[in-house]
Amino acid sequence: MNKKICIVTGGAGFIGSNLVDALLSKGYKVFALDNLLTGNENNLREASKHPDFTFIKYDVINELPVLGPINYIYHLASPASVPDYQNYPEETALVNTVGTRALLKVAKAHGAKFLFTSTSEVYGDPKEHPQKETYWGNVNPNGVRACYDESKRFGEMMTMLYVRKFGVDARIARIFNTYGPKMRPDDGRVISNFVNQALKGEPITIYGDGKQTRSFCFVSDMVSGLISLMEKEQTKGEVVNLGNPEEYTMVDLATKIKTMTESASETAHKDLPADDPTQRKPDISKAKKLLGWAPVVPVDAGLKLTIAYYKAL
Repeated sequence: MNKKICIVTGGAGFIGSNLVDALLSKGYKVFALDNLLTGNENNLREASKHPDFTFIKYDVINELPVLGPINYIYHLASPASVPDYQNYPEETALVNTVGTRALLKVAKAHGAKFLFTSTSEVYGDPKEHPQKETYWGNVNPNGVRACYDESKRFGEMMTMLYVRKFGVDARIARIFNTYGPKMRPDDGRVISNFVNQALKGEPITIYGDGKQTRSFCFVSDMVSGLISLMEKEQTKGEVVNLGNPEEYTMVDLATKIKTMTESASETAHKDLPADDPTQRKPDISKAKKLLGWAPVVPVDAGLKLTIAYYKAL
């Protein structure tokens, strides 16, 4: 029996490499594509031992190499943390626009199912709380975060254009804050920052008064949500929030991580960056109803695994 073939763009990244491992364990043949701008081939160490795995160093804004028949395309390629996409604003804008169109053309040519990973950032600094998929967002189209926020919104539009115009079997996942093993220690996300500062005994950096909230989904839950959204029938053209609705202020998160790492770190407050959202929490009722999906890893359990991962580095 021929194995089904998956392409994972951004396959050497944090979520991408965890997704690659999960797909291989499910018996798929997997091609991971990554230009290694922010991804790391070390994340694919285990995958590279697998006979059904191939890594291709590739920038998806270019025409895709011929890989034979393709069944599934998971498009995760993009810098995703604030420092990364502000360091690479043009690359971020292009991979989510030009790159998304290039991959949709491949999906159309192969009759492949396509999943575009969008982001909770499409909601901007939301005026609706928690955020439902029907909310159109409050985004600054020419601010410092627009290279990411607006290019993801464009990617959503292009995905839906291909669904409506060409009948491509595509869907959109709006990913909320995700954390866990394989997240780069220096990627600038809040959990990697807090944990590594606490482990080193450095001051834990909190922006503004620390009352802004985020919700945190462990990476294994996120990966199961992505696979479910791709594989479930009747998800063509659907937009689905994936995240953990448990909400924390930055001050509470810092306290929790200090306790769990037994750290003597103090907290240091810095100015709030431009366009930083004050609240972020997914309404996941659609994911529950459509996919039967909800996160199962409690934040304390996920943090324990993440802290152990960073300690072992």
